[in-house]
Amino acid sequence: MKSYLFCVLFLLPAFLKAQLNSYNPVWTSQSKNSSQSMPLGGGDIGLNVWMEDNDLLFYIARSGTFDENNSMLKLGRVRVRLSPNPFDGAEHFRQELHLKDGYITVTATKGKQKAELKLWVDVFRPVVTVEMNSSVPVIATASYESWRHKDRILKGRENNQNSYKWAPQGEVKTRKDQIYMAGNAVVFYHQNEPNTVFDVVVKQQGMDSVKSKMFNPIKDLIFGGQLYGEGFAAYETKEGRYTDTDYKSWSLKSSSAARNHRVQVALHTQYTQSVTDWKSNLSSVIIEAKKQLSKADDATKSWWNKYWERSFIYINSGHPEKDTIAWQVGRNYQLMRYMLGANAFGKYPTKFNGGLFTYDPSYTDTVQKFTPDFRNWGGGTHTAQNQRLVYWPMLRSGDVDMMKPQFDFYLQMLRNAELRSEVYWNHKGASFTEQIENFGLPNPAEYNWKRPADYDKGMEHNAWLEYQWDTVLEFCLMIMETERYKGQNVKNYLPLIESSLQFFDEHYQYLAKKRGSRTFDANGHLVLYPGSAAETYKMAYNATSTIEGLKVVLERLLELPSGYLTAEQRKTWETMLSRIPPLSFREFDGKPTIAPAKLWERINNTESPQLYPVFPWGIYGIGKPGLDTAINTFKHDPDVLKFRSHVGWKQDNIFAARLGLSEEAWKFTSLKLKDSGRRFPAFWGPGFDWTPDHNWGGSGMIGLQEMLLQTDGKKIYLLPTWPKDKDVHFKLHAPYNTTVEARVVNGQIEVLKVIPASRKADIIFTKK
Repeated sequence: MKSYLFCVLFLLPAFLKAQLNSYNPVWTSQSKNSSQSMPLGGGDIGLNVWMEDNDLLFYIARSGTFDENNSMLKLGRVRVRLSPNPFDGAEHFRQELHLKDGYITVTATKGKQKAELKLWVDVFRPVVTVEMNSSVPVIATASYESWRHKDRILKGRENNQNSYKWAPQGEVKTRKDQIYMAGNAVVFYHQNEPNTVFDVVVKQQGMDSVKSKMFNPIKDLIFGGQLYGEGFAAYETKEGRYTDTDYKSWSLKSSSAARNHRVQVALHTQYTQSVTDWKSNLSSVIIEAKKQLSKADDATKSWWNKYWERSFIYINSGHPEKDTIAWQVGRNYQLMRYMLGANAFGKYPTKFNGGLFTYDPSYTDTVQKFTPDFRNWGGGTHTAQNQRLVYWPMLRSGDVDMMKPQFDFYLQMLRNAELRSEVYWNHKGASFTEQIENFGLPNPAEYNWKRPADYDKGMEHNAWLEYQWDTVLEFCLMIMETERYKGQNVKNYLPLIESSLQFFDEHYQYLAKKRGSRTFDANGHLVLYPGSAAETYKMAYNATSTIEGLKVVLERLLELPSGYLTAEQRKTWETMLSRIPPLSFREFDGKPTIAPAKLWERINNTESPQLYPVFPWGIYGIGKPGLDTAINTFKHDPDVLKFRSHVGWKQDNIFAARLGLSEEAWKFTSLKLKDSGRRFPAFWGPGFDWTPDHNWGGSGMIGLQEMLLQTDGKKIYLLPTWPKDKDVHFKLHAPYNTTVEARVVNGQIEVLKVIPASRKADIIFTKK
């Protein structure tokens, strides 16, 4: 780029709307099955919506619907049918996701009959609405379909959907829901049994003595809802089969033919032993929904409008023919962000392995002929290495409010993680393992039921996960970055951050004292052994990912504004910072590179933690010392080269962007964010996990953001690795309440808008 035009331009909303509308997914034929569904969501609810055999169908999912086995259960399937049916033999068909306003329409024309179905999810109340409009009067039928009309025994790989995985202890079953007609409504709910997998895990892991002090998120949980509609009455119940699963349906039918019908599904989740209380509160949700119906649609549209105005990336917008892949990258970035927005207010974080939008599993893996409740890698089980990639992009997109469920996930488990350290090792600090349950203990299958009698009870007996407990540090940094980006008050999370650091300080002193008479090495540093560099370099001595995680989190903690830390706290963390050992290096072809650790015993996976000082920790990068060493690592480390890929949680696109490698950054980011090969283009996967693979999409988002904008302290690097031949219009967020909006056409910056304007002085253009 040879010249730059600085100007402030308040772009017309109509212009932004046109760019976003060009990304609306539009289908002109019905779908074959649920794998060809569109996502629709809001608040903490996600639907998979599709038309099949002239019927409208959608699955319902909601954040936090964990059963007694810790499966994340769907809340059923709804089927809507019109008679006469305009979709049967329609001359024109169109299904469209209207991104800007957050709703789906399905329209058809058949002769003189025109019909439109509109679906939307209330962002502020747990209610789904289906509006049916026809040019001629129609009878409408709405059916609630459930495969949990009976108990289902889970066998073999089907237990991968819950916490038992490949090691169930006796018979495991998904218990049936309670479903019944009630006037013009179908009521459905799942009530967890008193004894849950939590009780099994506590006993397995020797935590019975402190069980009464522990947080249990699946005890006394009831979740479900009600399908209802004015002018509808109970019609029939019947049985059927969809894909691999039998089901039973409860149908409502309109009392008379009309041009307009509406049905709604209200949902409610509550911790209670009383079904009566749950029903009473569900009734309150319905009463409020009816009262606010005229305002709710507009409020929901307004929320989505502001969401898209807050941040965006448009590439070749409106001109897919100019560069098809580039256009797909921009469109699919927006679609991924849409799916993340569906869980803006969830009690639990968006799951890396499908979020709220999984569907019948045999369409992802033909071997997995299970119910729609299935997802690989568990429901209440969280893989932190993957979850982090779902949440890092929310800083740059300005969606820090949506990060709260992930932060609170750790905060509510904090005491349980601290009790692990107290019970097993008699020291302080929170021990958060990898493959962690939503109650803060290791997954029981990964912990391993077949353990040596004298094996440390606090350890997972697992080749992949042993000694891997540093991923929590990334979430600690994310928390503190929300303070730097948006001025968020993060005092509530200080106990989590400090306890996570305290664990490493105390545990590695504890281990050193067990091995010998000295606590620290010859230089007074902690000896981080045994450790783990991600899941890859095992039994590591001074793992690079751990060293830099501790160093950066400690430095950031000490940089928090005055009032966060007392003098005593500050001294504690300054002392710990002085004890963090240095990185290790090695050479290839005579070139210095970052080593994954000082020493290690074996390689167990295909991650590249030797580049974690680049991302997430930001020690190396554009304009920083040692950049050539980090680039050498990317280009010459044989493990890094062997592990390189765009699939799933791979981070090569992010590394390349932060290292200033434009060609490689675009190559791997475009591979990640190009069309998925499924009907909905952002349903990537399964990768290493499940479909839709949200850590695949999240890592793609991060890479694209880093190509356009990078920061270092108050420095803002604009377009650091952006290809000259790609037109782009973006708005991203930077630290210190800063937004940067730029429009680039034919390699030239036509618009640059920085808020506050004083931050323009911090913009740096990198020469390529």
